[in-house]
Amino acid sequence: MLKMLPCVLPGAWQELGWISKVHVNRPAVVRHAEQIKKWRTVKGNWQAAWLLKAVTCIDLTTLSGDDTPSNVHRLCFKAKHPIREDLLKALDMHDKGITVGAVCVYPARVTDAVNALKAAGCNIPVASVAAGFPSGQTPLETRLAEIKLAVEYGAREIDIVISRSLVLTGQWEGLYEEIRQCREACGEAHMKTILATGSDFIKTSTGKEVENATFPVGVVMMRAIREFYWQTGNKVGFKPAGGIRTAKEAITWLMLVKEELGVEWLTPELFRLGASSLLEDIERQIFYHVTGSYALQHDLAMA
Repeated sequence: MLKMLPCVLPGAWQELGWISKVHVNRPAVVRHAEQIKKWRTVKGNWQAAWLLKAVTCIDLTTLSGDDTPSNVHRLCFKAKHPIREDLLKALDMHDKGITVGAVCVYPARVTDAVNALKAAGCNIPVASVAAGFPSGQTPLETRLAEIKLAVEYGAREIDIVISRSLVLTGQWEGLYEEIRQCREACGEAHMKTILATGSDFIKTSTGKEVENATFPVGVVMMRAIREFYWQTGNKVGFKPAGGIRTAKEAITWLMLVKEELGVEWLTPELFRLGASSLLEDIERQIFYHVTGSYALQHDLAMA
């Protein structure tokens, strides 16, 4: 008998019986992913336009054990000014308000990020990893408390980690209940769920694994998003995270989203790129497009 439970998303229903019907044609997915890698990269002004779109979808991230208020403040400045002003002027994009999608930090650094962005006079949301990131092995009560604290500190987006043991042992109802409680703890903040469904976003990985965002996984997750939208009318966002370092990779992810989900998903509200070093390469490519020469070390500010 299929069991029906209220979905984490308001007004929708989650039928856990769907899970038992899911089948992934792995060889076909892998073949499709190989084709994706061979897609031609756009050139010239089209490339610059795609790169600027990618910038607006970046979760500019620092998740180091030695993060300090100083490096978080520097990151926030880069979030507001991701591309040099003269380069944007050359593209006639200096007055378009180009910023990254969000700044992502640990809960302990949320207040630093919120204060830095407020002082800079911008409304870029602060995202925070919580719920036992990256292992997800802390007790549920602790994870819920961490989420609530991050929201209290000013985080408007929360990236949670699920209990992988529940997945590996097939405890889907238990997993659903944990996600439901995490979503409740987020309150008005958007929730991105790493390796799970039923939230505002689903995310490929923590970025801390040996293998992170891959095209085969991306294809499967995007088609799950599409199926969920067809079934419920609810749009769930997608976030590949970890290992995305080059402008070419960013454009490929954007094109894949456009192919699988459509242009309406190409907004910061429904698509994010989790990255810490990607922005540097994007700015370098835009510098080359504008000037015709490669940037030297001192030409571009570090994030």
